[in-house]
Amino acid sequence: MLELDSVQLVYPSFDVCYDLTVPPGSLCALIGPSGGGKTTLLHAIAGFAAPISGSILFEGVDLIPLPPAERPLSILFQDHNLFPHLTVGQNIGLGLDPRLKLNANQRNRVADALGRVDLGGMGSRRPAELSGGQRQRIAIARALVRDKPLMLLDEPFTGLDPGLRLEMIQLVDGLRKEHGITVLMAIHAPEDAGAVADQVAFIDEGRVAALAPPEEILKPGYLPSIDRYFRRS
Repeated sequence: MLELDSVQLVYPSFDVCYDLTVPPGSLCALIGPSGGGKTTLLHAIAGFAAPISGSILFEGVDLIPLPPAERPLSILFQDHNLFPHLTVGQNIGLGLDPRLKLNANQRNRVADALGRVDLGGMGSRRPAELSGGQRQRIAIARALVRDKPLMLLDEPFTGLDPGLRLEMIQLVDGLRKEHGITVLMAIHAPEDAGAVADQVAFIDEGRVAALAPPEEILKPGYLPSIDRYFRRS
């Protein structure tokens, strides 16, 4: 279970305070206006931002004292951060060893991850040789090969066409169910959340303003601020 209890961060023109509970193995979609605090929430969990108070517990362990590299998670950004001079296999291998000195077992894990995202046999290609959707799959494979129980996604599929975007979200959801991973996914298009999310958190003005199953929180009239976000009359 992931539990954020009064996690407060203060910036010169912005302060946030998060309370959020995500059951183990579930997918929580984060929606809300730009600048509302979705990315800051993910950065706090990942260790890229330092709270001044509160706790972030995952499986009973407070993550705040741990440096980012020691936290039991993987994170995918909107920019999938692939290195064009490296092969697909090497880009994935970075998730195991930044020096890319992989042993036989690690190379097998890279090959297995490629197969799980339907890119088997493409390990020797360069990212420029692949489509946008295939490059997103590389980023997912790199996160998968790390074998961490918590996955954070910061709008990684923004810019893809709706069909491909939904395909990527369903891929993450399938991997989540197969491996029992807990997933927090910031989503640019909230309608994508309904098919896969166990719960949806509406992040607004640095707070978790609402948390509910998608069939409730996405319904008109659930909360005035959500209606305004959707520009509902």
